[in-house]
Amino acid sequence: MALWWWLAWQLDSSLLPSPPAVLHTLQQEAASGELQRHLAITLQRVLISFALAMALGTMIGIAMGRLALVNALLDPLLVLLLNLPALVLIILLYVWFGLVEVAAILAVVINKVPNVAVTLREGARSLDPRLEQMARVYDFSSLKRLLHVWLPQLFPYLMAATRGGLALIWKIVLVVELLGRSDGVGFQLHLAFQVFDVAGLLAYSLAFIAIVQLIELAILQPLERHASRWRRAGVQHV
Repeated sequence: MALWWWLAWQLDSSLLPSPPAVLHTLQQEAASGELQRHLAITLQRVLISFALAMALGTMIGIAMGRLALVNALLDPLLVLLLNLPALVLIILLYVWFGLVEVAAILAVVINKVPNVAVTLREGARSLDPRLEQMARVYDFSSLKRLLHVWLPQLFPYLMAATRGGLALIWKIVLVVELLGRSDGVGFQLHLAFQVFDVAGLLAYSLAFIAIVQLIELAILQPLERHASRWRRAGVQHV
């Protein structure tokens, strides 16, 4: 913050506004309600895309990790999607479906599903066969096996996919909004870029970063600590 303030004072240019100037812009946008509205729209797109990508990617990844035939059939498609630039996919979907919400969400989901699938495939491959044998001996139901045998082992992979997924989805959603939506943080950044409003660019960017950090601190880290408590309990018992 001090370096930013000093550089802004030295340059004395609108291309690098000082922290008070950015804060003033942030307050103006918040007072008008525009900041909250665009943040809410972007967060809604992020949450919908994230939920769909995690659900589809997890199912595909587990199926590929457990079934050799499914892995052989889907692996070439997975490699293709992993190497397809996100920008190309976004443009193609907008061309095919139009500048609509469905195309925006679909572009984000398709970009994220391969990453989740690859991570969960490795997790499914690493499941302990001895625990599988124990589940069969005690005649676990499918639900009980999922909750008590698979999920504890897959949890580190799910958390890796979750954190990596959010980091990727934030960025893709902003690009999707910049290219083809009329609302959201990405759209506001596009408007600010057109008029060289650096204060507006920084204000919306910092607000968005603050929301991301809040989600990390208030949701992801407590969830990770809660779900891994059995590991710590096991270590203390030993």
